[in-house]
Amino acid sequence: MKHAPIPRLRIAIDTGGTFTDCVWVERGETRLLKVFSTPSDPSLAILNALKQVGAYSDLTLLHGTTVGTNTLLQRKGARVALITTRGFEDAIEIGRQNRAQLYNFDFAREPCLVAPELRFGIDERTESAGRILQAPSSQDLETLVASVREKQPEAIAISLLFSFANAANELAVAKAVEAIGVPVSISHEILPEFREYERSSTVVMNAYLQPVMQRYLRNLERRAQESLPQKKHARVFVMQSSGGIAALGAAAREPVRTVLSGPAGGIVGAATMAKRSGIDRIITFDMGGTSTDVALVDREIRTSSTAEVAGLPVGVPMLDIHTVGAGGGSIARFDAGGALRVGPESAGSDPGPICYGRGQEPTVTDANLLLGRLPANKFLGGEFVLDVERTQRIVKAWLKKNKSRLSVEQFAEGIVRVVNANMEKAIRVVSIERGHDPREFALVAFGGAGAMHACELAAALRIPQVIVPQMPGALSAFGILASDVVKDYSRTILRRVSGKLPLRQLETEFQTLEKRANNDFSQEAWKGRICFRRTADLRYRGQGYELNIPFSSGMLKAFHTEHKHRYGYCHPDREVEIVTVRLRASMPGQTTGAAGQAKAKPPANLAKETTQAWFGGKKLTTAILSRESLRPGKRYSGPAIVTEYSATTVVPPRRGFVLDRARNLVIRTV
Repeated sequence: MKHAPIPRLRIAIDTGGTFTDCVWVERGETRLLKVFSTPSDPSLAILNALKQVGAYSDLTLLHGTTVGTNTLLQRKGARVALITTRGFEDAIEIGRQNRAQLYNFDFAREPCLVAPELRFGIDERTESAGRILQAPSSQDLETLVASVREKQPEAIAISLLFSFANAANELAVAKAVEAIGVPVSISHEILPEFREYERSSTVVMNAYLQPVMQRYLRNLERRAQESLPQKKHARVFVMQSSGGIAALGAAAREPVRTVLSGPAGGIVGAATMAKRSGIDRIITFDMGGTSTDVALVDREIRTSSTAEVAGLPVGVPMLDIHTVGAGGGSIARFDAGGALRVGPESAGSDPGPICYGRGQEPTVTDANLLLGRLPANKFLGGEFVLDVERTQRIVKAWLKKNKSRLSVEQFAEGIVRVVNANMEKAIRVVSIERGHDPREFALVAFGGAGAMHACELAAALRIPQVIVPQMPGALSAFGILASDVVKDYSRTILRRVSGKLPLRQLETEFQTLEKRANNDFSQEAWKGRICFRRTADLRYRGQGYELNIPFSSGMLKAFHTEHKHRYGYCHPDREVEIVTVRLRASMPGQTTGAAGQAKAKPPANLAKETTQAWFGGKKLTTAILSRESLRPGKRYSGPAIVTEYSATTVVPPRRGFVLDRARNLVIRTV
């Protein structure tokens, strides 16, 4: 799959649990490639992809990575020391009094990332308004450095009380511990906001990931450079959880901003493709090999400043993504009561589903194959043939071993129903539970398995239409390619407002953040026009939660309206607090070619085919259509299976579909 060299190759690579997806633009056409992931070292799959693409020119590599997420889930990060105000050393473990499972007496919280012997306190104090009450003495700093050095940490996190209001004490501590020679994360740089526990958790997570991500990214940059001919250069950029790319240095310095790197690219890609079809209210449905990510986009992509990753709170801006352990590789089993369960355990890429040739336990992918919904000889454009006979034999033996009276087809349909129920709950979380009616949105399905399940999910939730964009199995990579350069800034100010906004004071705060953004973009040598988006977190006085509202002279009225929409009530006469001001600075990425039509390996045979597939307990004759053979504007009807290189789309009976002018597949579901 080699191509003639082009002046600079710009390629986006999204590393998933099963496949590593690559999207690049070559002479106005968007091309894609999928290779199997290498979980032990994700960079090996990336180098394999670059080799197959034929990267012989200067290279710009845009990377969506799961290294940070996997490091947190597997608890394989750095040995972190935490320095905080004396008396607050254990706040990082005490956390909040609320718990996720209120009535579970055996509930165990996720273990703290900092061991007790690595928590250090120092005598210092800053008041809430920012006045320094006590600065750390030189003697205390010397003693602190000696104590920390003795424990031999691999990274250091510093989080002092009210450092967001005045960072002088944190800077003094940071300067002192530089002599230890390990990466240092400082809370007023990572998250200059109130709520001590969340701020400390975020900076500790950053320190926990920093050595791992630095090694990975530097190694990736070196290997990418070595893969190119002499005098050719490789530059690496990383997708952030907030939906924008960052320079390698920034990502290595603040890796906590990359923990949802890959899924964020999917939302950007879904919103971009849906807008080409004139639709801006969507629910994104990204079903991959290991998990399913869902999100809601109401005309614009919004970020959340409160999230939880691997059971730990994170305060940096992230796209509001809800994830469940349901994917094509999710393993089916019977529980102690005989009920069928699917996931969250996954077969991943090694050994993978049974039909891949090595797996031994039935998965969702195997179920779709057994139901005739996944043509065995069309997978990855026919480059990888699925083993139907092996799947049937092993599943029959598995059912017999588990003393089940179900037929293979009944068992497969049960797997699909159970996994659909899990994903339906996830969609309800981001829509109905947050005051949105899913009937007013379109479901954008992507990921390797999303388009096989989307129509049934949409029908259950009465979502009127499903959109399957171009390159659905690699849309996250496309989103990374289409992303802007983004930097997010924030600062807690805690201002009470009664009727009139302090516009002059707020303008000063935003100008300070904009000055910092301009300086950061300049230091990284970005050239272009910077776009600023100003917002603020507001709440009624006495509340413990906020709503993020775009900044304007009518911000108070907008807050009351949004509060009523979200919670069903508002109090226009009640005092409001402006808690935190936020600035998003973005610069358009160089994606002019990314608007081109997707180009993949054309199918060998465009002749009409049929197969026997199961729908609702019945075996029906089902058309197999190559997506490349569909004529834009022509109406088709189900049951049908639409195949393409990166994914398969299943259209149930009595559902009409069309390939629109944007070359998105639009399916009516109600």
